[in-house]
Amino acid sequence: MAKTYTISSNQLDIDTLETIVKSSYLLALSPESKKKIGDCRSYLDKKLKSNKEPIYGINTGFGALYNRSISENDLEKLQNNLVLSHACGVGEEVPSEVVKLMMFLKIQGLSYGHSGVQVETVQRLIHLYNNDVLPVIYQQGSLGASGDLAPLAHLSLPLIGMGEVYYKGKKQQSAAVLKSLGIKPLKFKSKEALALLNGTQFMSAYSTWCLIHAQRIANWADVIGGISIDAFGGRPEPFDKLTHEIRPHKGQLFVAKNISDLLEGSELIKTKKAHVQDPYSFRCIPQVHGASRDTIQHVAGVFEVEINSVTDNPTVFPEEDKIISAGNFHGQPLALSLDFLAIALAEFASISERRTYQLISGQRDLPAFLVSNPGLNSGFMIPQYTAASIVSQNKQLCTPASVDSIVSSNGQEDHVSMGANAATKCYKVVENVYRVLAIELFTAVQALELRRPKKTSPKLEKIISNFRKHIPFVSEDKFMSPEIEKSIRFIKEYPLSISK
Repeated sequence: MAKTYTISSNQLDIDTLETIVKSSYLLALSPESKKKIGDCRSYLDKKLKSNKEPIYGINTGFGALYNRSISENDLEKLQNNLVLSHACGVGEEVPSEVVKLMMFLKIQGLSYGHSGVQVETVQRLIHLYNNDVLPVIYQQGSLGASGDLAPLAHLSLPLIGMGEVYYKGKKQQSAAVLKSLGIKPLKFKSKEALALLNGTQFMSAYSTWCLIHAQRIANWADVIGGISIDAFGGRPEPFDKLTHEIRPHKGQLFVAKNISDLLEGSELIKTKKAHVQDPYSFRCIPQVHGASRDTIQHVAGVFEVEINSVTDNPTVFPEEDKIISAGNFHGQPLALSLDFLAIALAEFASISERRTYQLISGQRDLPAFLVSNPGLNSGFMIPQYTAASIVSQNKQLCTPASVDSIVSSNGQEDHVSMGANAATKCYKVVENVYRVLAIELFTAVQALELRRPKKTSPKLEKIISNFRKHIPFVSEDKFMSPEIEKSIRFIKEYPLSISK
């Protein structure tokens, strides 16, 4: 039986969110959240009856049309029109894992009782979430300010029986799925659609996904780096704690100890070396991996604030008798952090590709391209080409999105974050880093086998043994792409212990 997570004002962290989504928890609103949502809506209804002054987005137009008053009879139509007109997303579809996170984060944001929505609206989102009814959302269309308007409009369409959803593995019309579930389209009250569309949940969902995978990537980078050190005949001195205690960056200290622990008990690391120094891609693993780990932790802190925040506009404060139009929807903290995260993750791939290059270069008693009879066989020559191509693409993807802004909405929205573009770029970088690390693992295990009968550490030998159940030793040229794909799947699925 599925477990239930109760939405409340308790602080949410990335690890908890990962558990909720990956373990398929059902959601429920706490009594506290229901009361906050209901009290806020009651206050707003009373305010509209007693106050005839225009209140942005509630009885006015939106964006540049803020100065157009809307009659009371048209308030429901205004909200429906907002969702329909803003559902302008294009491009590739948002992956289902990210859509699920978007839905959760929108529910969480509305639960704080500052958005003016009906309890019924939040309950409907929960009902769709719990039944795996996932809106079809597109990757392009958000400027990352005024909220993720276009993506969140697509997320909201099914609430009124419009748009498409994935249900039971098939893309279907929302209206048909609602009918099959025995539920009718919602009738929005004033402010509701604006609360749904304003917000940073597209950026935040992508960021949460990237951070979940970033921690896995960081751990695999250390493991694979450890295998490569022994495969290349690397020296242990660069991981001595004395070196790192006099430059005590937290990530650097952690990685140096992690590598030492991973190599504990290795025959190869204890072997007498003919060389007195290793290339930077081996020697500087603590400094490079460590800096990226520190960045991941910094970015996680930014997003843990964001996923516990109210980011729509205007925000409603019943106890203070205030409705404030401001800018919590602006994605600047997220855009900057996502650009930083993409750069940090790309560095794992950049240094990884260099280690792959060193391993196939015919140095330190390893055959050129790690294969017998080089010339007749090309061996691991072209996997390194592939890694180099991906690393180059990452450099292009790491051009910051946050330095850009384009004026929109007739000048009313004159500075935007471009955080949505930063989010989708970071997503691509994550996938690319997995690919480059998988190529290094494939290459390093091949090189290590050429050092037999000597062994690396028991910890790394266990991983290598499991790897070899899927990808065999390459004795002569073969179709390499399927082996790389299997290596990618291995590092995504293998139950590696996650350290922080």
